[in-house]
Amino acid sequence: MAELTYTKGIYTAIATVRELAVDKYQGVVSLGRDDGDEQENTVYEVEATSATPEEALEEAKALAHRILGEIEL
Repeated sequence: MAELTYTKGIYTAIATVRELAVDKYQGVVSLGRDDGDEQENTVYEVEATSATPEEALEEAKALAHRILGEIEL
């Protein structure tokens, strides 16, 4: 499945899709923070499921944008 990477300062958000069942997909965002010494990772899941991987990826992209938009550098 495709994945998209977005960055803001020391933060990197990777939006991807997880297949849950036949015709049931979920968007997932992995948020990484690299401050030099160590790297933190947090996984966020889109609450709703989608019927296609394309729809789930769009939901994951929107979630990644929301998460990065809330971060203050």
